[in-house]
Amino acid sequence: MAVQTPKQRIANEKFNKNIEKHRKYGKKKPTKKDQDRKLGISKTWIMVILFLLLGGGLLELLSFFL
Repeated sequence: MAVQTPKQRIANEKFNKNIEKHRKYGKKKPTKKDQDRKLGISKTWIMVILFLLLGGGLLELLSFFL
């Protein structure tokens, strides 16, 4: 690795200060609330599964009593 000249060192320090200043305004880290709200399955598929389970249960009850 080459040795830095004083001019390069000053330029690098200025650049790093600028990067550090803007780094704190970057993307926010996800919080627990955001992770809790995010489901692994879409609402449409949840509705389909509920329809199948409840419909199947209802048909079983009807066939049991009739």
